[in-house]
Amino acid sequence: EAPVPKMLVPRLLRRAVLTVPLIFLVALLLMEPVRADQEAGTAIPAESRPCVDCHAFEFMQRALQDLKKTAYNLDTRVRKHLTFIYLFNLEGNAVD
Repeated sequence: EAPVPKMLVPRLLRRAVLTVPLIFLVALLLMEPVRADQEAGTAIPAESRPCVDCHAFEFMQRALQDLKKTAYNLDTRVRKHLTFIYLFNLEGNAVD
């Protein structure tokens, strides 16, 4: 075998580094985009699918519970601050 010249290896490596991404870019441009109305895979009969409505209902229940907790915490904080402001005003407006 003939030895590979020292300058040939970096040039081939540089050409490969530039060519491979170019091939991927061309492949991506040539691919047909997937439309939203296309179905992915095969259709699963409704009898064998999990209850999507049930999962959505459970999710909404958890979200509602989180909202109730947040509302309660905000209400408690507002009441605490209003009480503080009321007491502060009572002390500031007291006539000696």
